[in-house]
Amino acid sequence: FQHERPYEMKRISFPVRVGFRQRLNQRVDQYFDQRGIPRTGDWRVFLKTGIILTWLAGSYILLVLFANSLAAGIGAALAVAVGVVLVGFNLMHDGAHGSYSANKTMNRMAAWTLDLIGGSQILWRQKHNILHHTYTNIEGADDDLDTSGLLRLSPDQAWRPWHRFQHIYAPVLYSFLTLNWVFHGDFRKFLTGRIGTYKLRKPSVRETLSFFSGKGLYVGYALVLPLLFHDLLVVLAFFIFIHLVSGLIFSLVFQLAHTVEDNSFPGADPKTGVMEAEWSIHEVETTADFATKNRFVAWVCGGLNFQIEHHLLPKVCHVHYPALSRFVRQTCGEFKVQYTCYPTLRSALMMHFRFLKKLGKPPGDELMGSGTLRQVPDPY
Repeated sequence: FQHERPYEMKRISFPVRVGFRQRLNQRVDQYFDQRGIPRTGDWRVFLKTGIILTWLAGSYILLVLFANSLAAGIGAALAVAVGVVLVGFNLMHDGAHGSYSANKTMNRMAAWTLDLIGGSQILWRQKHNILHHTYTNIEGADDDLDTSGLLRLSPDQAWRPWHRFQHIYAPVLYSFLTLNWVFHGDFRKFLTGRIGTYKLRKPSVRETLSFFSGKGLYVGYALVLPLLFHDLLVVLAFFIFIHLVSGLIFSLVFQLAHTVEDNSFPGADPKTGVMEAEWSIHEVETTADFATKNRFVAWVCGGLNFQIEHHLLPKVCHVHYPALSRFVRQTCGEFKVQYTCYPTLRSALMMHFRFLKKLGKPPGDELMGSGTLRQVPDPY
């Protein structure tokens, strides 16, 4: 059995080395300066916003008011689920990072769309922006690795007998992601003031009102309003169906970026809490890109298939990632840092489930350990 490392998250620190980060920033700065364009979103983001919100609203109206058969209901519900995913990947994510627009109000509005689809942007900013982006793939610090023992997502997590089958049952658990946001996870975090071992800052009155009003608005339009037109069991069935589909898609895209065998799962020195690599190199080695030549995947995922670029440049809007990826690859080559990129969505999915299967084996049978890497051929 392997157990959590003997240090507190708050003690983890990264060595200060400026070589890699400085070189990358120079290239990125030069790119934007020469073109005279902002790092935040442009007309492409605003056009996409209109398309996505129109899709989601139209799908919802079709489902609630016009779907008069099972087939039509399922089709409309799938469209709603896709709309929910598009909002999360494209609007909320950039808004929460402050990269959607140069205007802070527009960023807040974009981030608030997470509340619109059942989550909480207040909690997301702390869970995702602070914990995940700072302590990526560090067991006990990156809350994205914590499944309360249901899954083993890191070589440094304790093994349990049921993990032998996790590559089979993982998609079922993944499907409950957004349902957990709505009914349990967000309320537990908000009311306890903790995310794992991390103590949340005390929310302001405005944030408290925003949290509960967001939850109320979501339940109102997603559950209460449809009851005016349909029976309770029908509403519940389609509500759950939409969440299972959207939860599965959200989870898989998130997992492909970090939970694959070619990523590193490093730990800090048990005595000092200092990581071996500087933060920027740590982010590259714990992250993977996929299907970066597929424009459709990039459009749907809001650039999250360029996850390395996003982790290094979180304040840059996703529409710029394809152009900036060449600077990241170039800098990784100069500093001999592994840049992991899977050429297709299918290959990334295969590597994720292969990794789950390996982690499901009892320690000693895995033939792998923390930080073990296999070089992936550069598809470029």
